[in-house]
Amino acid sequence: MSSTMPVGARDLLRHGPFLFFLLSRSLSRFASQIAAVAIGWQIYDITGSAFQLGMVGLVQFLPTALLVFVAGHAADRFERKRVVQLCQLAEAATALFLAVSTFGGWLTDVQIFIATFVIGIAGAFESPATAALLPLIAPKGSVQRATAISSGAAQVATITGPALGGLAYVFAPSLPYFVIVAFWLVGAVLTGFIHITKQELSKPDAIADDVFAGVRFIRSNPAILGTISLDMFAVLLGGVTALLPIYARDILETGPLGLGILRAAPAVGALLMTIVLARYVINRHIGLRMFQAVIVFGAATVVFALSQWMWLSVLALAVLGAADTISVVIRFSLVQLSTPDEMRGRVGAVNFLFINASNQLGQFESGVTAALFGVVPAAVLGGVGTIAIALLWMKLFPALRKVERLE
Repeated sequence: MSSTMPVGARDLLRHGPFLFFLLSRSLSRFASQIAAVAIGWQIYDITGSAFQLGMVGLVQFLPTALLVFVAGHAADRFERKRVVQLCQLAEAATALFLAVSTFGGWLTDVQIFIATFVIGIAGAFESPATAALLPLIAPKGSVQRATAISSGAAQVATITGPALGGLAYVFAPSLPYFVIVAFWLVGAVLTGFIHITKQELSKPDAIADDVFAGVRFIRSNPAILGTISLDMFAVLLGGVTALLPIYARDILETGPLGLGILRAAPAVGALLMTIVLARYVINRHIGLRMFQAVIVFGAATVVFALSQWMWLSVLALAVLGAADTISVVIRFSLVQLSTPDEMRGRVGAVNFLFINASNQLGQFESGVTAALFGVVPAAVLGGVGTIAIALLWMKLFPALRKVERLE
């Protein structure tokens, strides 16, 4: 297959390097989703503490915050697929420890937290290296389509992974861990089969200066700075999913089944949109389309916030997920294609930190505003705030608004 001609979705799935990348990334995402369910359930089963359950998320996030610059530098300094492989092997080894310890009955809550921290370290290195791999394996002109397909696979894992983990836990508490050991090991093997074009490695001298080069590059590039900061503030203000349990019980009165449907709705909308974007890429007014998607995201949040009907709430969440997917595909493609290959790991690591921080802080912001102003006003405020941020960013970053094409 020519590496210089854009290809369709079907041909892209027959492109060996991308197929191996897609399968490997999907297995890692499935493993992460299953691990989240198994670890969360097990830590709560052992301790019976909601605080300890909340600490799991903090322990997973800390490595990203602490190692963001080192992880990004590693993705640029060393061969990226080898970095991903080593991370997958480390995750598999940690999962094997959890599986054997659970099966033997001697696993403690402290050991689970240590294992979670190790998996978080591996994830902190794996994510920027994986993101920086995609432009090297997608044929020229196909990064947007490849991103859409990859995002769709991630949504499938997000929807079905927790269910698979819960089902495995029913049969035996150790079974989910054995499953993810297999997933990460197979993922590591598939990563080894990825053939990439030559990677431009960063120079080994001036290491401390190189580590922070990604931050300086982002600050000097208005389009990338606007893209990453827009994502951070939009997710920070629009974190309505944290309020879904309250909506399901007190406002829509649907119970646990309704909560499950509400939680699945954004992922279903996102998955449907990725199918559309895999066939029909956005070729014009890229920057404007991204801002429009964020505005639709905010508007859908407001509709959900005010809805008293289950069908409208589900529809609003599906639209929210679809709009977010458009924004994510454009943002990811724009950042990767606007960044020199030797900088993609460091820039991607900063982007990954911002995304994780905004997700965590977005849940915190939603909880605080709900406690202060009430659930519905908090959700409405988040949606209106997201729209306001998009409009403000259009004024602050005109270069981003005027981006016409990605490739």
